[in-house]
Amino acid sequence: MASESTSPVPAGDQRDVVLLLTTLPVDADADAFASALVDERLAACVSVLPEMRSVYRWQGAVERAAERQLLVKTTRGRITAIAARLRTLHPYDVPELLVVPACDGGEAYLAWVRQCTAS
Repeated sequence: MASESTSPVPAGDQRDVVLLLTTLPVDADADAFASALVDERLAACVSVLPEMRSVYRWQGAVERAAERQLLVKTTRGRITAIAARLRTLHPYDVPELLVVPACDGGEAYLAWVRQCTAS
């Protein structure tokens, strides 16, 4: 059985692949949210993590909320479209939107992310 290459891609070749972080309240339909991003080719994959507790400052008070962290695998070129989609899908006034560049990754996986998010 042939094995797939998992060697890292040189840094200059992978700047377009990113990990976008956002959260949703635990009672939101995270599956529908994730499916919308994948169906619309904005993301190759959205991983929905189990319930967690967030502590944050909002409007001058310290708040606590049950949330789920979503890990969105996408490309830098799709960030503007995802940000616009977040504004329509997300229940929060100010949704988390953090973009983390891929520093290393398997060549085949990075190519898959690019392919899945191509217009």
